[in-house]
Parts: sequence; C-alpha cells; structure tokens
Amino acid sequence: MRENHEVVWYNCLQVVKDILPEVAFTTWFKPIVPLKLEHNVLTLQVPNMFFYEYLEEHFIDLLKKVIRKELGSEAKLEYSIAFRSATSGKKSNDLRFPGGENGKPSTQIVDDMPLTDGKHVHPDLIPGLSKRRVDIDPNLMPEKNFENFIEGRCNEVARSVGSAVAKNPGKTSFNPMFIYGESSLGKTHLAQAIGLDIKKNFGDKKIVLYVSAQQFQTQYSEAARKNNRNEFTRFYELVDVLIIDDVQDFAGKPGTQDAFFHLFNHLHQSGKQLILTCDRPPSELKGVNKRLISRFKWAMTAELTAPDYETRLAILKRKAYNNGKALDDKILQYIAENVRGNIRELEGVLVSITAFAMISREEISFELAKQKVDQFVRKPKMEVSIKTIVKVVSDYFGFQAEALLSQSRKREIVQARQIAMYCAKKFTNAPLTEIGTEIGTKNHATVLYSFKTVSNLIETDRTFKTYLDEIEKRIYTVS
Repeated sequence: MRENHEVVWYNCLQVVKDILPEVAFTTWFKPIVPLKLEHNVLTLQVPNMFFYEYLEEHFIDLLKKVIRKELGSEAKLEYSIAFRSATSGKKSNDLRFPGGENGKPSTQIVDDMPLTDGKHVHPDLIPGLSKRRVDIDPNLMPEKNFENFIEGRCNEVARSVGSAVAKNPGKTSFNPMFIYGESSLGKTHLAQAIGLDIKKNFGDKKIVLYVSAQQFQTQYSEAARKNNRNEFTRFYELVDVLIIDDVQDFAGKPGTQDAFFHLFNHLHQSGKQLILTCDRPPSELKGVNKRLISRFKWAMTAELTAPDYETRLAILKRKAYNNGKALDDKILQYIAENVRGNIRELEGVLVSITAFAMISREEISFELAKQKVDQFVRKPKMEVSIKTIVKVVSDYFGFQAEALLSQSRKREIVQARQIAMYCAKKFTNAPLTEIGTEIGTKNHATVLYSFKTVSNLIETDRTFKTYLDEIEKRIYTVS
C-alpha cells in the first residue's frame, strides 16, 4: 500500500506524463523519488545538483501546477539532493517558484540524504578513502552519447579526436584534450559522449569521472575547510579519465587552481586521460595563473562553432524523432534556415512549437511553426553585452549603473537588478555564473530565481509587462 506522499506524487506523474514527450518524462521525472509529505510540503529526492537546477529552469511551472492541483494553493516543494557537495545542501532563499508565504521560499534543498547509495562512492564523500580501486559514479548522462551527437563541419575535428580518445584513453597524442566554444554548442555533450564510450569499451577497467569546475572548486574548498586536502587529492588520483567541464570557472580561485595544477601534473605523468571544456581558448582565459594556462596549451585544442544549415537541420530531425514528433520537412527546414544560433535555441523553438500545439490542441502546421519562429528571431540581431543591458536598465529607472551593481537591498534597485539579470539571460549566451558575477556579484542560483520572478510578474502584472516591453525595445535599439 502506498504512503500518502507516494500517492500524491503518483497522481502528479500521471498528469506530467500526458503533457511531456516520453523521452523528457523518462529522463527528468522517472528518477525522482518522493520522500515525505508534511504540512502540505512535498519532499522529492533528485539524483544530483545538475538535475535539480535543470528541473528548476525547465519544469518548475509544470511542477507548481500539478502539485498545487493535488495539495491546494498553499502547497510547497522541497528537494533532497542524493549526491552533492557538503556546501550545496544549505537551504537557499534564492531557489523557489513564486507563491511562498511571507516571502519565504516555496522550494528548498534539504540536507538529510546520505552521500552514497551503498554501491557508488561520490567525490563529495572524501573522508576515509584509501588508495584503492573503488566503484565511482562517473556522473555521466546516458542520453549524451555519440549516437545523439550530430556531426557537422562545426564539430567534425572535435568529434574525431574524441572518438580516438575513447578507443585509447591516455595513450594518444590527444592528452589532454581541450574542447572550447561558445555556450550551448555541444561541449558538455561531446565530453560526456567520450566518457560513455570509454565506459562501454573498457567497463570497470577504467575509472571515469565527469565533474564541473564549480563542483571541483566547492569540493576542494570544503576539503580545505575540514583539513582534508590529502583525502581530496587521493580520491582524484584514483581516476583514470577525468572530465572537467567549464574550466573558465576556475578564474579568480587561486587555491583551487593550485590544487588542480598539481593534480593535472600527477594524472598526466601517470598516463591518465584529461578532458577539459571551456568557453574560450586557453590564451584568452583571464584570472587563471600562467602555469595552469601553460598546461592547457599542451592540450589538443578542438573548437566547436555554431552549426551550419545542414547540421541544424540534422539536429532538428533527431530531436523531433527522439521526442516522438513527426514534423513535416518544410517546417524543420524553415526553423533551420531562420534560427541560426546555438543548439539550445534550436531545441527551444522546437519545444515551444510542440508545447503550444499540445496545449492549444492544434495540428503543427507550417503557419503555426512560422509564427513561432518569427516571434523568436525578433530578438536582437547582434548579441548585446551585459554591460550595455545594465546601462539600459539603469537609465530607464533613472539611477547610476553603480547602484544596480551594488549590494543595495532597496526594493527599486533589487527589482531593477532582477530585470537586468532577466534580460542578460534572455538576450545573451553568457552562462548564469558570468551574469551573476557581472551584475552585483551574485551566484547562478540568484540569476535563475530573478529570471523566474520577472517571468512570473510579466504574466500577472500588466503594468510591469508594459515597462519591461519598453526596456526590451531599448535593448533592440542599441543592438
């Protein structure tokens, strides 16, 4: 017999399953485990911090609606992260969906889960590790494989090198491998695909670990705080294939850079494979010490560029197939011709069209697709900088940009800061961490919360929507 929290979540899943494509439902909702229901607060366990952030960014509105449908308007949601760093289990006032009482968050991360499931050791579980082979959770996502990675002129060199590395990790001239390119061009997908192929080719003979630079930094800081640096180092020395994502996030963190420098040397000299991703080539990194940059320059550097028409069309066909949507070639061709940005933009347009058709119960016609694409491509033709967005927003509200960038908690400045973050996320390809750093020295969670807050106000407050439209028009003008 199911417990009450299991019944509630089961009922929620039945609604979600009818709305989402099967692939999305299987990937993002099946792994969720309901833990408890107390005082209208439903606690859900998710596999890791990345999973939590993805749900918050892509599915929070859907979660909000189905949970409130089951539990009423006062329902709240909490998450429990199964695997995370010791510092990421703190309750956060910046991560929530609108509707909490008295300004309190409606979603939180709760710190009550073990860091191991009895079978896998996670990098967050550092104390007590001995220098022996263990079964380490590689942190790889099965769907990010080579089969789903569409090859084109924009990535053919990087993919070929990655395939060679997967066949003989640590033994080719491609060690280390440094994959770079702008946001949302497939760097993480390619790095994960290499890791998955190595696991397929070598099984338990090779210990593979994928970790973001931010996670690595958090783990190192916690180890330093607890005087466990040796255990931290010993853990990472066990790894045969280390994949570090977004190494530009090491900027301005000298302690972490020093730790990674020595780890890099040890792994490289031991014949272990290093795979690094970055949003720029090594020579353009700022805030990273010269000796670490020199190590990055050792690498086989492989650039990913924006996909050409043929690659965009192939990506759209694969995404439509994976989502179980048979779309007319004319529709896919129109999207590929007009949406010329990154892969995430292509996916976003495709999801918007299919979601709108599903909700409105319309057939996906060429006219419908064209309407949605035309709305999307009215964004600025040239990407506007975060600095320019800050100036536009500050000028609109009549105060200096320095006030918006300050730590002031005045209501009008906080709202202007949130609008600037919203516009930066909407009109640039900058990662959330970069947006937060440039606008008030905030973290990525604050940026995500600001985006959701502004999005909610647009839907519920006509006056707010009017002046946000005016701000966006000014951004169009300066672009």
